[in-house]
Amino acid sequence: MSLDVTHPRASGTTPLDVDAIRADFPILSRDVRGGGRLIYLDSAATTQKPLSVLDAERDYYLTSNAAVHRGAHQLAEEATEAYEGARERIARFVGGQPDDLVFTRNATESLNLAAYAFSNATAKAALGSALPEGADRFVLAEGDEILVTQMEHHANLVPWQEVCAKTGAVLRWVPLTPEGRLDLGELDNLVTSKTRVISFTHQSNLLGTIVPVEPFVRAARSVGAVTVLDACQSVPHMGMDVEKLGVDLVAWSGHKMLGPTGIGCLWGRSEILAAMPPFISGGSMIEMVTMEGSTFAEPPKRFEAGVPMVAQAVGLAAACDYLDALGMDRITAHESALTARALEGIAAMDGVRVVGPTSTEERGSAVSFVVDGVHPHDVGQVLDSSGVAVRVGHHCAWPGCRAMDVPATTRMSTYIYNGLDDVDDFLQALGRVRQVFGAH
Repeated sequence: MSLDVTHPRASGTTPLDVDAIRADFPILSRDVRGGGRLIYLDSAATTQKPLSVLDAERDYYLTSNAAVHRGAHQLAEEATEAYEGARERIARFVGGQPDDLVFTRNATESLNLAAYAFSNATAKAALGSALPEGADRFVLAEGDEILVTQMEHHANLVPWQEVCAKTGAVLRWVPLTPEGRLDLGELDNLVTSKTRVISFTHQSNLLGTIVPVEPFVRAARSVGAVTVLDACQSVPHMGMDVEKLGVDLVAWSGHKMLGPTGIGCLWGRSEILAAMPPFISGGSMIEMVTMEGSTFAEPPKRFEAGVPMVAQAVGLAAACDYLDALGMDRITAHESALTARALEGIAAMDGVRVVGPTSTEERGSAVSFVVDGVHPHDVGQVLDSSGVAVRVGHHCAWPGCRAMDVPATTRMSTYIYNGLDDVDDFLQALGRVRQVFGAH
């Protein structure tokens, strides 16, 4: 039965106590647009932060702020313990080991770290410079191939384009179907003996599509390619065990999972990280320095040059505690219920079309759509006038938009602090868009 969008308080429940959760997020109680209720539906871009995360970061600065790994005084010891304790906690959240978790500024930097491992190793090899043991797999020759997909965020596309431009490697990609899923039937044709890297998203930020990992891992192993997974839209929303996934490197951001901005993560298999040359060099990542040259520390320190983001790591660890207390399985089920309500409501509207999968099967909570005759930016403005915060544009996925034959979309995305009431208020506001612009 289709949702009657004229009744925004349709019945239903989800696995989470949304009212209790909202109490942990003061920003959600603020007024917007002349006193209206804030309906925040832009969590695929960035999530709001609970008090426990804000308190953890503030408490660190109040009690233990110091340079880590260096000082011989008590504050330095406490700061180092907080930093490395956060690394252990965050690694445990995704089923990994702390020595395999690298802190970066964001997922974009994590993916660039992976990409630069190839261009740096190739440049060094060309000059006969020393490389870590096992780094041969990161040395590219002209004509080698890097495989991505047509649904990638620019952060997992542009760095690989740059690697190809620097090394002579060739970029190939798995195409999108009209339904917004990958044409995996092409995978066996696209993976060849020349494939050296397969880098792909776990969940599309544009389409919401969840990508099966196993076919990519199987194809990569058949030719000895390195696998890189962009997990920005999956780590915050589903239970994750990086060891069991079978990929070599996994990147994600803290700010999309209730954590602070300014911190990202790159998990890697021990042997992969050990073979990678550094991305950024300087202090803290060295083993020995002379005027003639330097040797580098073991991972993860090798990839963490300069002053680290200690307070952000502490905040992200607190975010992991918060999410685990709710239960990732319950979070996934909660979001699925909200997504089903949104998809059903949009399907009941004339002139509004979802861009991407139209069912909850193998899809996440990011729902992109277009309104006939109305530009996505105008759709966003009408929604904003009702207090509904959404994202508009190409969502840093321009090739994906082109493949789906849309210049841009409006995107709503839910998270733990959203309830069915938020989705219904969104649908109510969306129902007014075509009336406002006189679209037919």
